[in-house]
Amino acid sequence: MTDPLSEQTRASTTAPWSEERPTAVLVLADGTVIEGKGIGATGSVQAEVVFNTALTGYQEILTDPSYLGQIVTFTFPHIGNVGANDEDIEDLTPAARHGAVGVIFKADMTDPSNYRAVRHLDVWLKARGIIGLCGIDTRALTAWIRENGAPNAVIAHDPSGQFDLDQLKSEAQAWSGLEGLDLAKVASSGQTTHWVEKPWVWNEGAGEQSADQARYHVVCIDYGVKRNILRLFTGLDCKVTVVPAASTAEDVLALAPDGIFLSNGPGDPAATGAYAVPVIQELMQTELPLFGICLGHQILGLALGGTTAKMHQGHHGANHPVKDHTTGKVEIVSMNHGFAVESASLPEGVEETHVSLFDGTNCGLRVTGKPVFSVQHHPEASPGPQDSHYLFRRFVNLLREKKGEELLPERA
Repeated sequence: MTDPLSEQTRASTTAPWSEERPTAVLVLADGTVIEGKGIGATGSVQAEVVFNTALTGYQEILTDPSYLGQIVTFTFPHIGNVGANDEDIEDLTPAARHGAVGVIFKADMTDPSNYRAVRHLDVWLKARGIIGLCGIDTRALTAWIRENGAPNAVIAHDPSGQFDLDQLKSEAQAWSGLEGLDLAKVASSGQTTHWVEKPWVWNEGAGEQSADQARYHVVCIDYGVKRNILRLFTGLDCKVTVVPAASTAEDVLALAPDGIFLSNGPGDPAATGAYAVPVIQELMQTELPLFGICLGHQILGLALGGTTAKMHQGHHGANHPVKDHTTGKVEIVSMNHGFAVESASLPEGVEETHVSLFDGTNCGLRVTGKPVFSVQHHPEASPGPQDSHYLFRRFVNLLREKKGEELLPERA
């Protein structure tokens, strides 16, 4: 098979500034060197390279804690015209800069032309410490990842154009990768907090939940939670308490929750599961409603006796078709994961509820006879379609059922 990163492709990476030395490089673990124009922060970092197929929402994508330890290649060619603002951020503790560590664009960034922009994207990337390059054939890189899998790499940016390529190759080859890596403790907020921000409303922003609106208490175990998940809970009258990833079952239960949420997050679920699985198993014995998303879904699968595996290229984008077997409906959803629960490993009493229509991988489960379920995709979107918002109502209905209250329609 022809290498998608052909000589022609590599030559095209420097065409826009052929008279100048490239100021950024992406060095793959196999020794491939892709030259480009540096953007964002300077320096170098080891990470896994993935591609994201979303057309919008680059700021939300780059601040999603599930991307910690990864370099995001955008397949959409023009990134930056929306600029950056202080609202479209998904990590809970932005000062810690949890999210993608590197970024790759095809075209040069343009000046912002959106009324919500408060700064240029390049300025924002520098402030976040995100290293990037642009001017390469991202279609060819995406095709390479599809054929060969998500590679370990080093991305480096130096305005002088001086790079020790042999050293960078050694660093790319030496990096252990995401397998066996627990990043949830890094991405977690690290302290117990109360979330009050409500869902964002066009041209109004996000208001705050008042005390009389909090009817159900949800404790979120934060493995790297996204803000919009928490907003959707408060929008359904839930008081939300966020606790660190390493919290014990006793810590959670001491808060007297009506339900428990296992959040998304980065890294290998098996590594995080070393301390999270016993906690989840103990919490399931309480019969409290429990809901998991992304990493939370994977760790729940482990707690139930299943296994997880590293995917070839992962799922990253806002246009993935998923079938909900409980309704028979197909949804277009946002996804961001490089590990998956192995369907065949799910034991008796655990039902597969959702499946990817791209590759048949598991995207959801529930426990027979218990108020416990989870999904692999991101029903909160940000960015992406809102087809799966109903899952939050499904969870809140479990809380209402416990209290003997009338159930909400799943779809508003």
